[in-house]
Amino acid sequence: MVINPTFLAQRSRTSLNWGDARRRVLKSYREWLRAGPEIQQMYSLNMPISRIRTKVREEFEKHRYVNNIQAVDVLLQQNQAEFQETLNYWKQSTHVMKYFRADEDELAKLPKNFISGFLEVRIASSSMALGSSRNGLTGTSSAFAGTKLMAIRLGTH
Repeated sequence: MVINPTFLAQRSRTSLNWGDARRRVLKSYREWLRAGPEIQQMYSLNMPISRIRTKVREEFEKHRYVNNIQAVDVLLQQNQAEFQETLNYWKQSTHVMKYFRADEDELAKLPKNFISGFLEVRIASSSMALGSSRNGLTGTSSAFAGTKLMAIRLGTH
Protein backbone atom coordinates (compact mmCIF):
# COMPACT_ATOMS: atom_id res chain seq x y z
CA MET A 1 0.00 0.00 0.00
CA VAL A 2 1.44 3.33 -1.05
CA ILE A 3 1.18 6.06 1.54
CA ASN A 4 0.33 9.46 0.14
CA PRO A 5 1.22 12.08 2.78
CA THR A 6 -1.03 14.66 1.18
CA PHE A 7 -4.12 12.46 1.45
CA LEU A 8 -6.81 14.54 3.18
CA ALA A 9 -4.54 17.59 3.32
CA GLN A 10 -6.28 20.95 3.10
CA ARG A 11 -5.04 24.49 2.90
CA SER A 12 -5.60 26.46 6.05
CA ARG A 13 -8.01 29.31 5.62
CA THR A 14 -10.15 31.64 7.65
CA SER A 15 -13.91 31.67 7.71
CA LEU A 16 -15.56 34.59 5.93
CA ASN A 17 -18.43 34.85 8.42
CA TRP A 18 -20.35 32.79 10.96
CA GLY A 19 -22.34 31.03 8.23
CA ASP A 20 -19.14 29.89 6.56
CA ALA A 21 -17.69 28.72 9.89
CA ARG A 22 -20.87 26.79 10.68
CA ARG A 23 -20.79 25.11 7.27
CA ARG A 24 -17.15 24.09 7.75
CA VAL A 25 -17.82 22.71 11.24
CA LEU A 26 -20.79 20.64 10.04
CA LYS A 27 -18.77 19.33 7.08
CA SER A 28 -15.98 18.29 9.42
CA TYR A 29 -18.42 16.67 11.84
CA ARG A 30 -20.00 14.64 9.04
CA GLU A 31 -16.57 13.53 7.81
CA TRP A 32 -15.74 12.19 11.28
CA LEU A 33 -19.07 10.36 11.52
CA ARG A 34 -18.61 8.77 8.11
CA ALA A 35 -15.07 7.71 9.02
CA GLY A 36 -16.24 5.85 12.16
CA PRO A 37 -16.38 2.38 10.57
CA GLU A 38 -13.01 2.88 8.90
CA ILE A 39 -11.41 4.02 12.16
CA GLN A 40 -12.87 1.01 13.96
CA GLN A 41 -11.49 -1.35 11.33
CA MET A 42 -8.06 0.31 10.94
CA TYR A 43 -7.26 0.49 14.65
CA SER A 44 -9.00 -2.82 15.54
CA LEU A 45 -11.17 -1.16 18.16
CA ASN A 46 -13.31 -3.53 20.20
CA MET A 47 -16.26 -1.21 20.47
CA PRO A 48 -19.35 -0.51 18.42
CA ILE A 49 -19.34 2.24 15.82
CA SER A 50 -22.07 4.01 17.77
CA ARG A 51 -19.67 4.52 20.67
CA ILE A 52 -17.07 6.04 18.35
CA ARG A 53 -19.68 8.38 16.92
CA THR A 54 -20.86 9.32 20.40
CA LYS A 55 -17.30 10.22 21.38
CA VAL A 56 -16.94 12.33 18.23
CA ARG A 57 -20.10 14.18 19.20
CA GLU A 58 -18.79 14.75 22.74
CA GLU A 59 -15.55 16.17 21.39
CA PHE A 60 -17.44 18.56 19.12
CA GLU A 61 -19.83 19.52 21.93
CA LYS A 62 -16.89 20.59 24.10
CA HIS A 63 -16.45 23.61 21.85
CA ARG A 64 -20.09 24.33 21.14
CA TYR A 65 -20.13 27.75 22.78
CA VAL A 66 -16.95 29.20 21.30
CA ASN A 67 -17.97 32.68 20.20
CA ASN A 68 -14.78 33.95 18.57
CA ILE A 69 -14.53 33.22 14.87
CA GLN A 70 -10.71 33.15 14.96
CA ALA A 71 -10.86 30.51 17.73
CA VAL A 72 -13.28 28.47 15.61
CA ASP A 73 -10.82 28.64 12.71
CA VAL A 74 -7.98 27.40 14.93
CA LEU A 75 -10.15 24.56 16.22
CA LEU A 76 -11.06 23.63 12.65
CA GLN A 77 -7.38 23.51 11.66
CA GLN A 78 -6.54 21.33 14.67
CA ASN A 79 -9.51 19.14 13.83
CA GLN A 80 -8.37 18.70 10.25
CA ALA A 81 -4.86 17.76 11.37
CA GLU A 82 -6.28 15.20 13.82
CA PHE A 83 -8.54 13.77 11.12
CA GLN A 84 -5.68 13.50 8.63
CA GLU A 85 -3.38 11.83 11.18
CA THR A 86 -6.10 9.37 12.18
CA LEU A 87 -7.13 8.28 8.70
CA ASN A 88 -3.57 8.17 7.34
CA TYR A 89 -2.76 5.75 10.18
CA TRP A 90 -0.07 8.04 11.56
CA LYS A 91 -1.26 7.21 15.07
CA GLN A 92 -0.97 4.14 17.20
CA SER A 93 -3.95 2.50 18.83
CA THR A 94 -3.08 4.07 22.17
CA HIS A 95 -3.38 7.53 20.65
CA VAL A 96 -6.91 6.76 19.53
CA MET A 97 -7.85 5.03 22.78
CA LYS A 98 -6.88 8.06 24.89
CA TYR A 99 -10.26 9.56 23.98
CA PHE A 100 -12.06 6.57 25.52
CA ARG A 101 -9.85 6.15 28.58
CA ALA A 102 -11.71 8.63 30.78
CA ASP A 103 -14.95 6.73 30.17
CA GLU A 104 -13.49 3.41 31.29
CA ASP A 105 -10.93 4.30 33.95
CA GLU A 106 -11.99 6.15 37.09
CA LEU A 107 -8.35 7.04 37.83
CA ALA A 108 -7.99 8.75 34.44
CA LYS A 109 -10.63 11.36 35.23
CA LEU A 110 -9.29 14.70 36.32
CA PRO A 111 -10.48 16.04 39.67
CA LYS A 112 -12.99 18.89 39.67
CA ASN A 113 -10.48 21.20 41.34
CA PHE A 114 -7.03 21.05 42.88
CA ILE A 115 -8.12 20.68 46.50
CA SER A 116 -10.48 17.77 45.88
CA GLY A 117 -7.80 15.95 43.88
CA PHE A 118 -5.22 16.62 46.57
CA LEU A 119 -7.48 15.39 49.35
CA GLU A 120 -8.43 12.24 47.41
CA VAL A 121 -4.77 11.31 47.07
CA ARG A 122 -4.05 12.04 50.73
CA ILE A 123 -7.04 10.04 51.96
CA ALA A 124 -6.20 7.10 49.68
CA SER A 125 -2.57 7.06 50.79
CA SER A 126 -3.55 7.29 54.47
CA SER A 127 -5.99 4.40 54.16
CA MET A 128 -3.30 2.36 52.43
CA ALA A 129 -0.87 3.17 55.24
CA LEU A 130 -3.42 2.14 57.85
CA GLY A 131 -4.22 -1.08 56.07
CA SER A 132 -0.58 -2.06 55.66
CA SER A 133 0.29 -1.20 59.28
CA ARG A 134 -2.39 -3.58 60.48
CA ASN A 135 -0.63 -6.31 58.57
CA GLY A 136 2.67 -5.40 60.20
CA LEU A 137 4.25 -4.23 56.96
CA THR A 138 5.08 -0.70 58.08
CA GLY A 139 6.16 0.97 61.28
CA THR A 140 4.00 2.92 63.68
CA SER A 141 5.00 6.26 62.18
CA SER A 142 2.91 5.75 59.05
CA ALA A 143 -0.03 4.52 61.11
CA PHE A 144 0.27 7.56 63.36
CA ALA A 145 0.40 9.88 60.33
CA GLY A 146 -2.68 8.19 58.92
CA THR A 147 -4.68 8.55 62.14
CA LYS A 148 -3.51 12.17 62.49
CA LEU A 149 -4.73 12.89 58.95
CA MET A 150 -8.05 11.20 59.67
CA ALA A 151 -8.43 13.27 62.85
CA ILE A 152 -7.72 16.48 60.93
CA ARG A 153 -10.23 15.48 58.27
CA LEU A 154 -12.89 14.74 60.87
CA GLY A 155 -12.11 17.95 62.78
CA THR A 156 -11.32 16.17 66.06
CA HIS A 157 -7.68 17.22 66.39
